Amino acid sequence: MAGMTLSAGDRQPVAWRGLGVMSLAYAVLLVATSAGYGLHRDEFYFVAIGGHPAFGYVDQPPLVPLLAHTLDVLGDGSLVVLRLSSALAGAAIVLVTGLIAREFGAARGAQLLAAGAMAVSAVLAAVSHLMSTTTYDVLAWTVLSWLIVRALRDGGTSWLLAGTAAGVGLEIKTLIVFLLFALTVGVLVAGPREALRDRWLWTGAGIALALWLPNLIWQASNDWPQLRLSTAIARGQSGSSQPRWAFLPYQLLLVSPLLAPVWILGGIRLWRDAALRTWRCIPVAWVVLAVVFLATGGKPYYLAGLFPALLAAGAAPTLAWARSRVRRALLGTAVVVSLAVSAVLFLPLVPAADLSNTPIVAVNYDAGETVGWAQFNATVARVYDQQPAKTIVLAANYGEAGSLLHDTDVPAYSGQNSLWDLGPPPADTRVAVAVGYPEDTLRGWFADVHRVATIDNGIDVDNDEQGGAVYVCSSPRLPWTQLWPHIRHLG
Repeated sequence: MAGMTLSAGDRQPVAWRGLGVMSLAYAVLLVATSAGYGLHRDEFYFVAIGGHPAFGYVDQPPLVPLLAHTLDVLGDGSLVVLRLSSALAGAAIVLVTGLIAREFGAARGAQLLAAGAMAVSAVLAAVSHLMSTTTYDVLAWTVLSWLIVRALRDGGTSWLLAGTAAGVGLEIKTLIVFLLFALTVGVLVAGPREALRDRWLWTGAGIALALWLPNLIWQASNDWPQLRLSTAIARGQSGSSQPRWAFLPYQLLLVSPLLAPVWILGGIRLWRDAALRTWRCIPVAWVVLAVVFLATGGKPYYLAGLFPALLAAGAAPTLAWARSRVRRALLGTAVVVSLAVSAVLFLPLVPAADLSNTPIVAVNYDAGETVGWAQFNATVARVYDQQPAKTIVLAANYGEAGSLLHDTDVPAYSGQNSLWDLGPPPADTRVAVAVGYPEDTLRGWFADVHRVATIDNGIDVDNDEQGGAVYVCSSPRLPWTQLWPHIRHLG
């Protein structure tokens, strides 16, 4: 097929049995470990705001919070139930990665290698273990990549499915709009430009826009809060933010340093192999996205959704390279070691009491944000119980407020993101137990402020709450309706 473009007829049979077993095994692993540690701060937040249905929230579209709240209610607070859909999403990403490889002409073995490389990747373990927007966003990118790969080759009504996937993705996380933009640039630069003349493509785009429109209208009517949030993230006001210089080196870590050659080779192959010239827009899109995210201060994992397509393209030549016994052993070792490292760092396998003796929290920020909440709640609730009637708790961030709302009867408020919309506290509130704020900030809001307790998770894990001060504040300097706008913050 040298010099000839792959057609639908060149596709190899799907390795359904192998891909099915691999995907099922991945889901079982995630479900089996899902009850380790506790809820993540983001999960507390999603459950809280999902209980107030809307067409959008200041930091995201509506689907994930609504799903999180529904699962939390159905499972009566069960971690396994809450995270079950995330485990299934992770398994689907593994499966679809293999299907993308098939579109690129991969035989069964290469389909399994592509899916396996994605299954052992650090980024997939990190995001699919939790109920997070990133979990479903990566799934949306993966499915959309698969459908666009097919549509670029086949044209016609294939674009309708791609448009539907894009529209659903836009109701999960707005980040997918960057993928659509980058792929468009890629088509203009590298082709196939005739795809832009296909009326079905524009019909698919219309479907995507129609599905996105409710959230788009909500954002416009609320002065585009996600743009302001993006600015805050670019300034580093997020626990998972990284300096710009780390963006490109991180790409070598997100799958695995040992398997990075597979996706790098995939990008090179998509650009250079004449048989795959229909999809040269994909490596162009990767470069465009890297430049855009670097320029705008995006997080390194924002590019994670393109790894399935790149791994899919790199699997066949990698397998061809591993023909000798030594090379097969090297490749097998790389997969096994990657799995072991990803599991230990990103799944709750190490007992929480031992975390402080490992580098896990330093490497995996999210691990630290799933422990210590019971102790946090107990400390704040104890202080609250000692206060007069009509006292409220004022939490600096949505994780603190979300944890209290989820697991205690304490009336908690926060000015962060969409929790701000649930305030202000009652007008006759004179006392607030405040947590997470600098004392100087509180003294600007209240006439009387004194520190009464310190947060201690009891296992010496250095997370965002450890060592934080708990204050009792009284006599607000302004009525709550006037004070509340000063308390609002995005991040």
